[in-house]
Formats: sequence, structure tokens, C-alpha cells
Amino acid sequence: MQAAQGILYTTALVNREQTDRALVRWWLYIIALLVFAMIIVGGATRLTDSGLSITEWKPIHGIIPPLNHAQWIEEFDKYKLIPEYQQINKGMSLLEFQFIYWWEWAHRFLGRIVGIVFFLPLAYFWATGRLENRLKPRLTGLLFLGGLQGFIGWWMVSSGLSERVDVSQYRLAVHLTLACFIFAWTLWIARGLAPHSATDSSLRLRLLAPLVTLAILLQIFLGALVAGLDAGMAFNDWPTMDGAAVPQGLLILEPLWRNFFENPKTVQFVHRIGGYTLFALALVQWLVTRASNADAPHKVRSAILFAMVAAQASAGIVTLMLQVPLSWALAHQAGAAIVLAFSVAHWRALYGTYAPRTQIEIRG
Repeated sequence: MQAAQGILYTTALVNREQTDRALVRWWLYIIALLVFAMIIVGGATRLTDSGLSITEWKPIHGIIPPLNHAQWIEEFDKYKLIPEYQQINKGMSLLEFQFIYWWEWAHRFLGRIVGIVFFLPLAYFWATGRLENRLKPRLTGLLFLGGLQGFIGWWMVSSGLSERVDVSQYRLAVHLTLACFIFAWTLWIARGLAPHSATDSSLRLRLLAPLVTLAILLQIFLGALVAGLDAGMAFNDWPTMDGAAVPQGLLILEPLWRNFFENPKTVQFVHRIGGYTLFALALVQWLVTRASNADAPHKVRSAILFAMVAAQASAGIVTLMLQVPLSWALAHQAGAAIVLAFSVAHWRALYGTYAPRTQIEIRG
């Protein structure tokens, strides 16, 4: 009798844990999807030169857009005071201003939605005991990074409100890279809650997987520098660049390091080299995995990841040669986030799911 009761009690605990994990996992997938949407809308905001249309940071009441003509005129007048309007967009109509305003407002609105959708369920899961202790510091860290990301977004925008006609490429790169890191970490935690077993993998595979993922993040950072400098608008030939394998004028700025962040030609060239390097790493990972003792699903994932990297590189080449049309540029940015997500899932699968928190003990 006692044994039967113990089994029923243990079964109930296991079922509760599985249910809790499923709820938290799908909540994190929703967060990741919202962050992905923010990355795409943020890219569109940059590509349409909309990022400086809202010149104030109002974390709370800024959620309400202009509701009448007088309020639109008030926002437009604020925009007219910054260098971007005075030097680039002087004479634009109210309708044209509204177009860029809505892109920036949508980006900030999504950020607020992500904050709400993250914080409220987190508080509920925490208060009802649905969170395992190991998850609490991870999720608290995500919450902190989300708040930091909002501050960095304003820090980025503020760089273009007084002296520049656009935002700093340094701050843009930090903003995008942190968004992608939050996206990746969210998926890492969610993947750890999914029911799957660790693959039989060698040390080489456990080194290659994070190396490829870090290379993807670095390539995203380099791509943000390219976007911040509009470096993709020039040197649109391929496989050569400016008519040569290694173009001239890569190191014309002093001190030398500035070329890698402020010289559009150098920044684009380094981004190209980063793409070739990532392609090679993904190829090596696939070949090493195929020859290893890893299970079949992991071998398939490594092949799919290589194909995705190859497709992403091809999309980047087409985007460059077409001189960065909006549709191709957004597809390229979305592709980068998707490749990052798959790489994180591939890496996390090497370690299996988190160990159950329920310690099964049958007495009787």
C-alpha cells in the first residue's frame, strides 16, 4: 500500500515537472519569436533611416503615439531640430515624417511588449513554484539584459541627435549584437528544457559547435558595422572587391585600428572575410561530425547548418550586388538570426536536457 502510494506520488511529481517545463519552454519560445521580430523591425528601421524620428526617450508614456494633427506637428517640430532633418531631410512632408516615425515607434513598441510578456509570466512562474532553482539566475539575467538593451537602444539613438546625421556604427553594432545574444540565450535555456538526450560526441564536436556559434555572432557584429556605415552601398562587385582580390585603401586611416570600424571599404572587406571563414568552419564541423560517432540526428543537423550558412552567404552576395534593396537586406538579416538560432540548438543538443529536479524515491 505504501509502495503504491509512493509510486502515485512520484508519478504526480514527474508529471508536474514535465508540465512546468513545457509551459516555461513555450513561453521562452514566444519570447525568442518576439525578439526575432524586434531584430527584423530594427533592421527595417535602420534601412529606412527611421531611427532618429523619435527624439525623446519616454519608456512609459512613449507607448502612446500622436493621436491628432497637433500632436503630429509637435513631434515633427522636434525632429526638425536635429542634424538629420536639417542636412538630409529638410523639406520633407508630414506624411513622409509619419512613415519613418511609425517604423521607430513599432520598434520601441515591440520592445515594451517583450518586457511585459517576459516579466509577468516570470513573476507568475516564480510565485507558483514552477521554476527550477537553476533557471532563476538565468532568467533574472535575461531580464537584466532586456532592460540594458532598452538603455543601449536610447544610447544608440542619442548619438545621432546633436552632431551626427545618423547613429554611431559602434553603438548600432553593440545594440544588434546584444539583441542576438539575448535571442540565442533564450533559445539555449528553452532547448535545455526540451526532452532530448545528449549525443555521443567527441571533444572536437564540443569545441566546434560553440566556435561556429561565436563566429556567427561575430559576423552579425561585423554586418552591423557595415549597416552603420552604409558600406554595402559601394564596392558592389564580387568575387573581387573594387576590382581586386585585396583592394587598395584598406588602411588609410590613423591610427590603424580605426580602419576596422570607420573605413567603409575595410569594414566591408572584413565582413566578407568573416563570411568565408564562417563558411569554412561550418564545412569543417559538418565533415568532422559526419566522420564521428555522433548520433544520426546530430549529423543531419550539422549538414543542415552548413547548408544554411551557405544559403546565408549567397543571400549576402546577392544583397551586395543589388546594392542593398530593402527586401533582400531584411531577408539577409532575418537569415542571420535563423542561422544563429539553429546553431545554438545544434550546440545545445550535445548536452541533452537539464537533469530532472524530482528525486525519485520509493519507500515501502
